[in-house]
Amino acid sequence: MKRIIPSAAFALSLSLLPVGLPAQEAEETEEDGFSLMEEGARLILKGIMEEMEPAIEEFEGLAEELRPAFRELAVEMGPALIELLETVDSFSNYHPPEVLPNGDIILRRRADAPYWVPPEGEEIDL
Repeated sequence: MKRIIPSAAFALSLSLLPVGLPAQEAEETEEDGFSLMEEGARLILKGIMEEMEPAIEEFEGLAEELRPAFRELAVEMGPALIELLETVDSFSNYHPPEVLPNGDIILRRRADAPYWVPPEGEEIDL
């Protein structure tokens, strides 16, 4: 009889527990899992940004130092690039540039490229 009373009390206490509790716990732990994953990802990205910050600041300083040189390059190379673009119809019609043994760089036109007539320029006295 002494064994029956504790086991009956235990069975009664189990019957009083709500039935939906395990499902609710599963949903909560799943949501907690996603929020923990999000928090972990956020912490990883924050750490990466903190590590990269000095390099980014250094790069910004380097860019400021090189800005005048890039402007000068654009002023000098701009007209030459415009002339090159006027001379070449489409770069997809050419093979990659080749460097010859004497240092010259040539662009060979592809055999399947459409026929192209360059625009007439000024006459050159030789």
